[in-house]
Amino acid sequence: MPSSSLAAPLDVELRPDKPALVRVDRPADVASWAAEHREALRAQVTEHGALLVRGLGLKDADQVGAVFARLAGTLMPEREAFAPREDHGHGLYSSTPWPANQPMCMHHELSYPLEVPGLLLFACLTAPEQGGATAVADAEQVLEALPAELTERFEREGWLLTRSYNEEIGASLAESFGTEDRAGIERYCRANAIDFHWQQDGSLRTEQRRRAVVRHPVTGRRCWFNQIAFLNEWTLAPEVREYLVDEYGADSLPFNTRYGDGSPIGEDVVQLLNATYEEHTRREPWQAGDLMLVDNIGSAHSREAFTGDRQVLVGLAEPRRLADSLPTEEASRR
Repeated sequence: MPSSSLAAPLDVELRPDKPALVRVDRPADVASWAAEHREALRAQVTEHGALLVRGLGLKDADQVGAVFARLAGTLMPEREAFAPREDHGHGLYSSTPWPANQPMCMHHELSYPLEVPGLLLFACLTAPEQGGATAVADAEQVLEALPAELTERFEREGWLLTRSYNEEIGASLAESFGTEDRAGIERYCRANAIDFHWQQDGSLRTEQRRRAVVRHPVTGRRCWFNQIAFLNEWTLAPEVREYLVDEYGADSLPFNTRYGDGSPIGEDVVQLLNATYEEHTRREPWQAGDLMLVDNIGSAHSREAFTGDRQVLVGLAEPRRLADSLPTEEASRR
C-alpha cells in the first residue's frame, strides 16, 4: 500500500474508497503508545481528514478515556445536543442514539454552535454484526462537487437551524444548555447568537443562522461545513417525517433547516446533498478495539445502519471558534 512521508514511524494504508488506516501490534500500554505517536497520528489526520487505527485492542471506557486524553488533552462537554447521549464522565460519551435500521447521513458534529469541536475521537468497544461503519467524506471535495449556484446561495445567506424543544423528541433543555433555568438559557442564547422564543405552553423555540462554507483554521481549505441535510425534515424516513408533522405541525418540528433567508429547502436539494456525500464516502467496517480520529471541519462523517450490538464511545476535542461561522449582516438580512 502507498504511504505518506508524514507517516513515519507509522505505516499508513491509503485506498480511494476507505479512510486512511494504520495497523499496529497491540502495545502493552495503549495510553503510552498514544502519547508517543500523538504527533504522527495528528499529522495524518490533518493530511487525510480521518485516520483509523487498528490493533490497539481498546476494551473499556477508562482505557479509552486515557487514550483520548493523551491524543487530545481535555475533552469538550457537549452543548446544544440534538439528542441525549450516555455520559461516561470527563467528556466521554456514547455515540448518538439512533435507530439501528436507519442510517445517520453525513454531517459535521455540532456545526451550529459558535464554538465547534475541531477533532472527533471514536473508539469501538463492540463491533456490529453487519454495517454500522462510521464513514467519512472530504468537505472540500463535497463543496467542489455541488452545483455552484447552490453553494453560492448558501455562501451568501448561510443556513438557518430551527429547533422546537419538547419532552418527547430530542435532547432536553438541560441536556442542550446545561441548565433548565430560563435566565441561564437566555444568557446562553444571547451570548451565542441564537434567537429564542418561549411558547405559550412554556416550551422553547430557537433559530440560529450560520455559515455553510468555512475556511479550515489549519489548512485554509474551503469546506462545506454544516448540518443542512442531516437536520432537515426530508432526510427523515417518510413515516417518521409524517408522524412528526402530524404530531407537531410542519412549522414546529423538533429540528429543521432552511435557507439563510428563512425559505424552505426542497426535498430535491436535500436528496442532491445526500447523493453528493455518498459519491465521496469512504468507509471501513468497525472491528472491536479500533480507534478513529476525524478532523471535524475537514471531514463529514455518518453512521450506517447495522445489525447486532454496537458500542462506540466518542470524544469532542479542540474547540474552535471559527472567524467566519456567522454570515454578515448584509448577507443574512431577510
